[in-house]
Amino acid sequence: MTAVPFGDFRAHLEPLRAEIDAAIARVLESGWFILGPECEAFERELAAEMGCRDVVAVANGTEAIQLALEAAGLRAGDEVITSPLSAAFTALAIERAGGTPVFADLDPKTLNVDPQAVARAVTPRTRAIVPVHLYGHPADMDPILATAAERGLAVVEDACQAHGARYKGRTVGTLTPLGTHSYYPTKNLGAFGDGGAVLVNDPALLPQLRRLRNGGQSDRYRHEIPGINSRLDEIQAAILRVKLRHLSAATERRRQIAATYGAELAGLGLGLPEEQPYARAVYHLYVVRHPRRDALMADLKVRGIGTLIHYPIPLHLQPVFARLGGRTGDLPVAEAAAAEIFSLPIYPEMSDAQVRAVTTALREALRSLPA
Repeated sequence: MTAVPFGDFRAHLEPLRAEIDAAIARVLESGWFILGPECEAFERELAAEMGCRDVVAVANGTEAIQLALEAAGLRAGDEVITSPLSAAFTALAIERAGGTPVFADLDPKTLNVDPQAVARAVTPRTRAIVPVHLYGHPADMDPILATAAERGLAVVEDACQAHGARYKGRTVGTLTPLGTHSYYPTKNLGAFGDGGAVLVNDPALLPQLRRLRNGGQSDRYRHEIPGINSRLDEIQAAILRVKLRHLSAATERRRQIAATYGAELAGLGLGLPEEQPYARAVYHLYVVRHPRRDALMADLKVRGIGTLIHYPIPLHLQPVFARLGGRTGDLPVAEAAAAEIFSLPIYPEMSDAQVRAVTTALREALRSLPA
């Protein structure tokens, strides 16, 4: 039996170790650790790779969303429509920016937010929409952007799980004036700690974002707006520069693994990801569905296959958001999905033998389910 962990940091690090050691040594020799040449170089290189005008690197993805919303003009009490199936940090960032999260139900094919549900959720208090490109699959942006244009709303893309994914040929995070990335270590482009960025496509917003991430400073010791301390450090920037050079190849390997999963697991009664015609997904996660999810996960654990659930509790039912009044039954697509989804291992360092081990174990687990 071939054991397959859900992730394998050592396998990820080893091919990059010499490049990363050199990058870290370069920073240590420089003696410059915050907002220095490595961060500036990463911002330029990321902008070129993603196809946006500018990048403002920040401390994490949560603050990238928060600062993007603040730069977009969010005011206290404004409503922001987003997905109920995401890391809670998406909605927490909305609250940190002064907004009130409003959750719209999902497209059952992609588990991204449903554009029609977004349109229905708009009220006179709505100021912005934060679509999440969940699991590395682009949300259907054109109808969301049409709703935003019709109602005069800002749109900030949460591309924190979708580095390099494309919507109708364009990189997600660059379809709107402001998009966001997270570089949490498990992301497709991951730091060795926290990190994030705002992808900037409106040059008028760039000075504001740079002030907001650095305490509102326009010049040293001159603070003009109430910013925060959200700066990507030089060591993480140097590491991300190394990993950015390998992102394209890593994405192709993820897509190969996803294609194998799709071919080997078809017709077994699992709900499989469906890449939509408008999308080029990057498969941050490979999420399947089954009504007996918990039994399957338990069986796979015995067989040495690591799995996780992303995410077991829809955000409108999270205790932290109970004050917003969400109830079971409000968002039936999201609630049904959360009860059935689980994630299979998918990372570029997986061998073909490990991929086969996952599909073999899953087929056997499905056959072993009691009637």
